[in-house]
Amino acid sequence: MLYQQIARNKRKTALIMFIFLVILGLVGAGIGYLWSNSPTMGVTIALIGSLGYLFIMWQNPANMIMSLNHAQEIHEADNPELWHIVEDMAMVAQVPMPRVYIIPDPSPNAFATGRDPEHSAVAVTQGILELLDREELEGVLGHELSHVKNYDILLSTIAVVLVSFISNMASNFWFWGGVRSDDDDDRDSNALAMIFKVVALVFVLILGPLSASLAQMALSRNREYLADASSVKLTRNPQGLISALHKIENSQPMKVADSSSAGLYIENPFHNHGLTHLFDTHPPTADRIKRLENM
Repeated sequence: MLYQQIARNKRKTALIMFIFLVILGLVGAGIGYLWSNSPTMGVTIALIGSLGYLFIMWQNPANMIMSLNHAQEIHEADNPELWHIVEDMAMVAQVPMPRVYIIPDPSPNAFATGRDPEHSAVAVTQGILELLDREELEGVLGHELSHVKNYDILLSTIAVVLVSFISNMASNFWFWGGVRSDDDDDRDSNALAMIFKVVALVFVLILGPLSASLAQMALSRNREYLADASSVKLTRNPQGLISALHKIENSQPMKVADSSSAGLYIENPFHNHGLTHLFDTHPPTADRIKRLENM
């Protein structure tokens, strides 16, 4: 059951990443068509631009994200118990020891970030250290080290880059020239060409960024299920994570969390779940607990 769930979640992740690339290509094609009647040129610009944007963000994403969330790096002497739990979980997960941070916030939560296992970092709040016992903390840190092992930190970085790039293309569309004006083009004089223009414009400005955000949220939710299952694989103890999720869900929202980092946390730090769950960064906690109980 556990291995089937992990395999199923990996297939879903591959599908979501493919959808991301399709959305990026369609937005690029739409812009290319509206700018110069060349969808191919638009797709090429979108792909090259997104790779350049990724390269810029790739230099040190962990430091940037930790700074945004007011996290402070610690060493073994600062908190031996936390350090040794992270060390043990990293050893079991067979990943390098990540850098360890503490966030000065009374609400219990945690996240992992970085560009790969060799450049990873985990952060926990002061609240989670005070509220959870060792068994529960092992479940949480097993979850976070699973994100590192499963390269979720890489996928989340790529997702942030793609969503940001698509949104920037849409917001700067008019700045870079908007819709071409080509009255001598016979194709633009007929109704079908005008329909194509309107559809392309709506997709570039509205549907593209919206679809990318939905794909990012779906990716985040799917990886949470996978990290939950992988944590159980590491700890052999679903009850620790179940108990931790109960306590985190019933806590107060965080005060210092960065909104753009919400999807990284083990649970939404603001507890602002939507009615449809389409824009939720995390799956419903009750669903996660039910899956854990069935393992």
